[in-house]
Amino acid sequence: MRAKQITTNLPVADLEAARSFYTDFLGLRDEEFNLGWVARYTDPDTGVHVQLVTRDATAAEDSVISVHTDDVEAAYAEAQERGYEIVHPLTTEEWGVRRFFVRAPDGNVLNIVSHPD
Repeated sequence: MRAKQITTNLPVADLEAARSFYTDFLGLRDEEFNLGWVARYTDPDTGVHVQLVTRDATAAEDSVISVHTDDVEAAYAEAQERGYEIVHPLTTEEWGVRRFFVRAPDGNVLNIVSHPD
């Protein structure tokens, strides 16, 4: 698998309550998206970003990072071949991404995701 980008998924109790710290204090002024349970904030000049997550909408567990890849199907097959635990099956989500969750040997859950072109 080839990782194109990695995004940190920070757990928060309330997106709106957490927002001002990340936007005002850290300067991540652009809200790229907000689905009510996950939102991404980005610095428009540097591209530095973070995702805030209250709870995942469809997966039983939350992920610590999102790994963006060009070929999520190949990544899924490789994870299975290597015997890694699949926490959330390969799914096309209603918000348009195709993804699965895998547990790393250290216990962390990763969201492996591909966005439509």
